[in-house]
Amino acid sequence: MSSSSLPISRRRLLAAAGAASAVGLLRFAPEAAATAGPGSYTASWSSVDQHPPAPAWFQDAKFGIYYHWGVFSVPAFGNEWYPRNMYIGGSAENQHHIATYGDPSVWPYNNFIDGARDKSGNFVQFAPKQVSQGGKWDPNAWAQLFKAAGAKFAGPVAEHHDGFSMWNSQSNPWNSVKHGPKLDLVGLHAQAIRGQGLKFMTSLHHAYHFNGYYDHVPYQSDPTLRILFGQQGTTAENQLWYNKLVEVIDGYQPDLIWQDFDLGLVQESDRLQFLAYYYNQAVAWNKDVAATYKDGLDNKGEVYDFERGGPSGLLTPYWLTDDSISSSSWCYTVGIGYYTTQALLHALIDRVSKGGSMLLNIAPMADGTIPSGQQSILLGMGDWLGRFGEAVYSTRSWTSFGEGPTQMGGGTFSGPLAGTAQDIRFTRSQDNKVLYATALGWQGGTMTIKTLNANQFTISSLTSAQLLNNATGSYTNLPAPTQDGAGLHLAMPSSNPPFTALAYTVKLTFSGQIPSLSPGTSTGWVKIANVTSGLALDGGGSVASGSNLKQWTWDGSNNLQWQLVDLGTGYYRIMNRTNGMAADSWGDSTNGAPARQSPWNGGNNQQWSLVSVGTNRYQIVNRGSGTALDGSGSTTSGSTAVLWAPNSSTNNEWTVTGV
Repeated sequence: MSSSSLPISRRRLLAAAGAASAVGLLRFAPEAAATAGPGSYTASWSSVDQHPPAPAWFQDAKFGIYYHWGVFSVPAFGNEWYPRNMYIGGSAENQHHIATYGDPSVWPYNNFIDGARDKSGNFVQFAPKQVSQGGKWDPNAWAQLFKAAGAKFAGPVAEHHDGFSMWNSQSNPWNSVKHGPKLDLVGLHAQAIRGQGLKFMTSLHHAYHFNGYYDHVPYQSDPTLRILFGQQGTTAENQLWYNKLVEVIDGYQPDLIWQDFDLGLVQESDRLQFLAYYYNQAVAWNKDVAATYKDGLDNKGEVYDFERGGPSGLLTPYWLTDDSISSSSWCYTVGIGYYTTQALLHALIDRVSKGGSMLLNIAPMADGTIPSGQQSILLGMGDWLGRFGEAVYSTRSWTSFGEGPTQMGGGTFSGPLAGTAQDIRFTRSQDNKVLYATALGWQGGTMTIKTLNANQFTISSLTSAQLLNNATGSYTNLPAPTQDGAGLHLAMPSSNPPFTALAYTVKLTFSGQIPSLSPGTSTGWVKIANVTSGLALDGGGSVASGSNLKQWTWDGSNNLQWQLVDLGTGYYRIMNRTNGMAADSWGDSTNGAPARQSPWNGGNNQQWSLVSVGTNRYQIVNRGSGTALDGSGSTTSGSTAVLWAPNSSTNNEWTVTGV
C-alpha cells in the first residue's frame, strides 16, 4: 500500500514521524511544572475546550518579542506582503520590482530564495550567515537583547504567508535548510532564546498562504513551485498546513504557538487535530503550553489575539495583543519609522491593566542586523521594566483598569498611544493585598487617584503607601494619604520627578485583601442604564419569580430603580425597588440567555461583580455563570436584558447613577 492511499490519520502519523526524525535534533529538558488540564485530548471541541487557555507562566510573563524576518526582508520595500503585491500589476511593489529586478514573470519571488542578480548586477538572496561564519547574524546576541528588553518569551515567525519554512521541513521543500541560508533558523533561535531562560514561541501565518495570498501568481507548471505558491488544491494544502505544525511541535517543543488569521478557512478537522496533537505532546513533555488565534479557534482552550490593539476596558478571559515596533511595516524596509519607546511602554502598561499581555514585533534586516533604533527602543523598555517591573510581572488585573483622559484600545488596529500624568493604570498582587497605581507621567507634588475616592473605596486597612524608587526593589515611604470625594491624595517627595522614568508607580499595601471598589452612590437607589441603548434595567413591576429582566426608557418609576448591596466579598446583590427580588442568572451560562429575577437566596447565581471599564461604566458579571449583563444591542423599550460573555462591546457595559 502506498502512503498516499493510507487513511488520513495514518498518513499524518507517518508525516509526524518523518518530521520528528528530520527536525528532532534538538532535545529540551522537561519543564518543572506539571501540565494543567486533562491527561489526554481528542480532536473534538468538547475535548480541546478543556485545555486551560492561559497557563500561569503566560499570565505572569506579560511581555514577549517576535520578529518578521525572512525572504520578504530582502527587497526591504513596502512591507512583508511584498511577495503578494509584487505580482499585482500597477502596485508600488510591482513597479519597484520591475524597475529593480525585472518583470515577475521572468524574475519571480523564488529568486530571492535561491539567489539571482538584480538589474544593477548585484546578487540578492536571503542567506544570512552567523557571526561565527563571518556574517552579521548572532542568534545569541538577539536573545540577550530580548532578555535585556524585559521579555519573558520570544521566538521567530517560523513561516509567513509566503510559504517559506524557516526550519528543516520534510513536508515543504521550500525551507531554510534546503534553500537560502542552509540553516535551521528556528532551531538556532530556540537554542539561543532558551539559553537566556526565556520561554520559546513560534508564530505561523501559513493559513493564508493557500487562501488568497498568491492569488495573482499564474498557475505554475513546476510541481515544486506549486507548493511554494499554494497551488496544490484544498485537500493537499490543508494536509500541508497540519504537517508543518506537527514538525514545529515535535522538533522544537514551543511553549506557545501563535497563529495569524484565516484559520477559519482551514478544515475544522485539521484545526482540531492540531490542537489535540499539541496538547497531548505538552502532556508528554510535562509542561504548560498556550495556543493563540485571531479566528477559527475559541477562548475556552486558546487565547484570543488582538492585532495592534486591545479592549477599551477590562476583558476576561486572558487575552494577548501583537503589535509592531513600526506603524508602517512588520518587516524591515528602507526608511522604516518607529513608535516611541514611551508609546510602546504605555501600551504595555495599559494592556496588562486590562487583563492581557503584549507581543511586540521587531523588524531585523535580511543579513541579521537589528537596526540600532530598534535596539534603543527595546533597551528603553527593558530599563523601565528592570526598575519597576514588580508592577507588571506576575500581577493580575484589578476590578478597575484605571482612569484618565487618554482612551487606549477599543478593538484591533487601535495602536499604541502615549498617556499623560493623569492616566493611571492599576494592577494587583496575586494574593490581592497590594494594589499598584502606575501614572503615565509625573503629576507633581500631589498625586490624585480619582477612582479611589471616599465614595467608592475605603483605606481603613491601608498599611503603607510607597513610591517605587529608581533602584530595583527600593521604595520611598509616602505620608499617610488623604481621601475625599475627589480621590485619594498622595504627597509625593517633590513637585519635580525625583528621577527620570516613563511612568511612576505607587505601591499600596493593605493588611488584608484590597477593599472592594463600590460604584459610588450605590448605598441608595440607583439607575442601571445600558451604554449602547441608554435604556434602564427594568424589573417589570410585581411579576413572578423567574421573570425576565427588561430594558425601558427611563421614567423614574420604582420598576427601574435598584439597590446594590455589598456582600463584602467583592460581589453585590442587585435588588429591585418594586418587587424586592434579586437579579439572577438562573444558572444559564449560554450567550444570549435571559437575565431573570427571583427572591434573594444567597446563591452565586444572584451575586454580581462590578468591573469598572472607566468613566462610570461597568461590566456586571454574574458569579455563578461568569457571563455579564448585556443589552444585546436593542434600543426597544421592553426588550429582554440578556447574559453574554464579557467583551469589549458597549452592549456589555452599564452606567450606575444615584436617583
